[in-house]
Amino acid sequence: MSGVGHLWNVSPLDFAKLLDDPDNVAANLRAYIAAFSPEIRDIIDKFDFATQITRLDKADLLYQVVAKFAEIDLHPDTVSNLEMGYLYEELIRRFSELSNETAGEHFTPREVIRLMVELLFIDDDALLSQPGVVKSVFDPACGTGGMLSVSEDHLRRHNSQARLRVAGQELNEETYAVCRSDMMLKGQDASQIVFGNSFSKDGHQGKHFDYLLANPPFGVEWKKVEKDVKDEHRAQGFAGRFGAGLPPINDGALLFLQHMISKMKPVSEGGSRLAIVFNGSPLFTGSAQSGPSEIRRWIIENDWLEAVVALPDQLFYNTGISTYFWVVTNRKAPERRGRVQLVDARELWTKMRKSLGDKRKQLSDDQIAEIVRLYGSFEDGDRVKIFPNEAFGFMRITVERPLEGAVDAKGRPKPDPSLRDNENVPLPDIAVRYEPDPTERLRTEPYRKAVDDYMTAEVLPYVPDAWVDHAKTKIGYEIPLTRHFYKYVPPRPLAEIDAEIKALEQEIQELLAEVTE
Repeated sequence: MSGVGHLWNVSPLDFAKLLDDPDNVAANLRAYIAAFSPEIRDIIDKFDFATQITRLDKADLLYQVVAKFAEIDLHPDTVSNLEMGYLYEELIRRFSELSNETAGEHFTPREVIRLMVELLFIDDDALLSQPGVVKSVFDPACGTGGMLSVSEDHLRRHNSQARLRVAGQELNEETYAVCRSDMMLKGQDASQIVFGNSFSKDGHQGKHFDYLLANPPFGVEWKKVEKDVKDEHRAQGFAGRFGAGLPPINDGALLFLQHMISKMKPVSEGGSRLAIVFNGSPLFTGSAQSGPSEIRRWIIENDWLEAVVALPDQLFYNTGISTYFWVVTNRKAPERRGRVQLVDARELWTKMRKSLGDKRKQLSDDQIAEIVRLYGSFEDGDRVKIFPNEAFGFMRITVERPLEGAVDAKGRPKPDPSLRDNENVPLPDIAVRYEPDPTERLRTEPYRKAVDDYMTAEVLPYVPDAWVDHAKTKIGYEIPLTRHFYKYVPPRPLAEIDAEIKALEQEIQELLAEVTE
């Protein structure tokens, strides 16, 4: 038997011995694979090696492939676990670039991960440099494990004696197998990489982690796990993962975020930090008191949202859309408490010499450093805006107008549905603590006054007979990041446009003259 720990093989065969029996290389290779420990066989099964062996054997290529591997010395004395991990990641990168469509599904650009990890660990240099420190990191949509690997590398650069325990979950069989293999090669506990759907079968139930990060699929529907998610939402409420609300069935992004928040350590145990990549929809989709709005309210009113970073478009392999980092934590630095930082990094990019699928832009080392600097300085500027939590909330009020000649039993005018309107009123500048039902809050004097002041300034001067149906008022939350960084560009002077048109007309006339001569 050869191997260590959970990695062993009881077969007397190896690659050199497989070559001694060319006529039975396929059968012997299957027997050799069957003799591995369960952990290794689990990975090999997910790669569907049996099918690959059959294909190569039928094409008379299997013997040649085995012969090539027999020539390579991959013993740990020759190639360390660390070096093997780097080799493995390079192979993943190359194959991902050869298949750009699939690459985006499981491969996040390394410079994007680097920035994400830098922001995740930004305030923790002192914490991570302690002798013998052991921390944990979790990715619920870990793909091939790139984020876990970069996190580990980051910690090793800060403290060679530190240890980062990694954990993850992945739905795709092959990428799960790649990730688990990578963790084995790097000496991690590969059993912490779990196969399955994070929503319907939480592979790390009851566990908590110091750091969490993810790049879940953009706009992925969750219809296949709808029953499990809704059952947990109804039965467990806030004791489960999805108590705050449910997003639309066609976009499960905010389910991932709630799942990750459920795995943050309590503040009494040191708390946690998480970073997640989203497209634009989680920032603003959903009306007041809809599922997405309530999830945002839950996060912001609990003072967990530290920052949102707007990234350049065309950074990812399978989509050119704009993306955003959300940084969420229950251990904000004192100066950040009660506030949310918005960072506009949309123009900080470098054009790639060669496009890879939809990826046409990348982040240089200097640009990563600049984004980290902007984030860490926590100062208002052209690219940074800082707001109190309540600045992202609003009251959705229903404005009624009388139905002509109609009154109720108390002599009050009945509303005319055709004239009904809705307005968004900014929340009063009052810090609040989250509660599931904000109805009582809406009855308090500051909230009523905010509505009255808005009506006096914005509505009654134009429709003096209007009133608010306070029973229909709802609280909503959105993060209109692009609006806060909008810069008005005045149109060009008419004289300049007119001159340009005349010049173009003259050019056209000259070209036509050349053609007709």
